Amino acid sequence: MSVFRTRFTEEFGVEHPIVQGGMQWVGRAELAAAVAESGALGMITALTQPTPEDLVKEIARCRELTDKPFGVNITILPTITPPPYAEYRQAIIESGVGIVETAGANPAEQVAAFKPAGVKVLHKCTSVRHALKAQQLGVDAVSIDGFECAGHPGEDDVPGLVLIPRAADELSIPIIASGGFADARGLVAALALGADGINMGTRFMCTAESPIHDEVKKRIAAASELDTELIFRPLRNTARVASNSVSREVVARLDDGGAFEDVRELVAGARGRQVYEQGDTELGIWSVGMVQGLIDDVPAVDELVGRIVREASELIRGRLGTLLSTSA
Repeated sequence: MSVFRTRFTEEFGVEHPIVQGGMQWVGRAELAAAVAESGALGMITALTQPTPEDLVKEIARCRELTDKPFGVNITILPTITPPPYAEYRQAIIESGVGIVETAGANPAEQVAAFKPAGVKVLHKCTSVRHALKAQQLGVDAVSIDGFECAGHPGEDDVPGLVLIPRAADELSIPIIASGGFADARGLVAALALGADGINMGTRFMCTAESPIHDEVKKRIAAASELDTELIFRPLRNTARVASNSVSREVVARLDDGGAFEDVRELVAGARGRQVYEQGDTELGIWSVGMVQGLIDDVPAVDELVGRIVREASELIRGRLGTLLSTSA
């Protein structure tokens, strides 16, 4: 199998330029370890763990499953009761994790904590201006998240086809393309646009090792690119989630002039967690990207990553190569 060497693989010490993004309730040890074993970069999601002590145990569990590099995601978003972020950061550092994916708020505080400890920081953001700020603050790489993504796409609505090359034009650090990636075509496109690798969330949700209910995986594999909703748009805190009775009700209430208090009960995180645990995709709000329209199977992680790398190599050497004319 051909190996793609990019600035990201060289600087972060992974074999393939593919990252499994941090996902609430999904980024657990079994998935992160399987991704690491495949040669890509797996991510444990810190706030999936109830306490910093639980995170330490989850990192140890991941180490029992793989001796390859993996990272931890820590996302800072507005919450009613903020988690003890400093304690989670300390747990990551003391556990000897070498890579952290930050997301959400300005990463200044995160960089100040992690960089002196020798931890590489990959910051996820949704705009070139935020990426430039992160670079200025000293992050090692950015994951630039286009409008197609699951979760929070920002408020600019710029899709990856424009956002990725714009970021590549402006930044000097490695760039990971995020939002809308599921296969070899996406990897080749991202590299052509100037990125150093891809981030996949929804695609890794829909794998054998993903610790969510099989019914949710079946729903993703059967869904189209049209089966998502953008909630919280009127609140300027947009999130892309699966289209179901709950998310459509949230959209309707807010479009009618409702406030967050009018949808608070519908969007409770505990309900979203039940979706993943019980397999009833109508129980609550759960994140999924438009890229589900490109997903139609539930492979093992190693099979998926191997397929992407192999087919990307074939695509470059085969179809793209045949399009080149040797005439002057």
